[in-house]
Amino acid sequence: MTTKQNSPLSFKTKVFIALGILFVIMLAGTAFNYYMKYFGPNVTDNSEYLYIKTGSNFDDVYETIRKDEMVKDSISFLNAANNMDYPGTVKPGRYRLKQGMSNRAFINMLKAGNQEPVKISFQNVRLKQTLAGMVAKKLETDSASIGSLLDSASFVEKYGFNKDNVYTMFIPNSYELYWNTSAEKFFIRMHDEYQKFWTAERKSKADKIGLTPIKVSILASIVDGEALKDKEMPIIAGLYMNRLKKGMKLEADPTVIFAANDFTIRRVLNKHLRISSPYNTYMYTGLPPGPINMPSINAIDAVLNYATHDYIYMCAKEDFSGYHNFAKTMAEHSINARKFQQALNARNIRK
Repeated sequence: MTTKQNSPLSFKTKVFIALGILFVIMLAGTAFNYYMKYFGPNVTDNSEYLYIKTGSNFDDVYETIRKDEMVKDSISFLNAANNMDYPGTVKPGRYRLKQGMSNRAFINMLKAGNQEPVKISFQNVRLKQTLAGMVAKKLETDSASIGSLLDSASFVEKYGFNKDNVYTMFIPNSYELYWNTSAEKFFIRMHDEYQKFWTAERKSKADKIGLTPIKVSILASIVDGEALKDKEMPIIAGLYMNRLKKGMKLEADPTVIFAANDFTIRRVLNKHLRISSPYNTYMYTGLPPGPINMPSINAIDAVLNYATHDYIYMCAKEDFSGYHNFAKTMAEHSINARKFQQALNARNIRK
């Protein structure tokens, strides 16, 4: 029995097989390149955030990404961005970069404007310009833009304030905003928070004690300046309410220090009491035209819920504990004041 031998492949068949293998290899290479271009890890850990300024175009964005080496392969990013139609949809903002993020995920984030908000916290801020500087460090806008709005009578009047009392609008807290929030939008957001804070209950309490929300906050700023201990705030608030009702000058040392614009003063002297300023409550009766600091929520609520008593005078305790001696009469107050003055002298605190 003879064995039939397989006939060798023809040249044409070998060519077809070789071409087929080459095609598969090329197809696999194309698929791999496509995968790496869109889905492969490309973002580096060289930068935590990409900041895109308002008014930037794609060339600006790409230059930042390339210059700061935010991606390993900037050409693949460029090609992917063009293919995904990103150049015409640039949105400003602060975008968090995650190491190993693909071009597709990176570009989709930018196209959608999915930026990460910044957290702004403020409390115990004495001056408007200080607040403007703090906010400007967190947002794209600059302190001058914020300051100009706070000092614009026509702008703040739209919200029911004037240049002196507009600072009462800022409620100390932590807020989340987008980095590219403009100065005006920041102001609008703070006004929205102010309106949320002043609930119907708080407004009703203010009305019952005969003060507007703005005046409550102005008085609260003085209470804040006097009280080192929150538990004393309602007592101090009650003392000043007693003075207001009697038509007496408030005679609050923190207002004199504010009028002097010297916050290093530890001992208020007679020369300070002669400073001619509407904020000097030793010279002028009633509340000053604006707050002397950003009043805390505790101080505002202390005014709204002030303690009822007969105290008219107060003086820091001579033990420097941060608490006060309260008095109903000038005679009692003189004794307390003498003790504190002697304690200051003993510690050589002259100014």
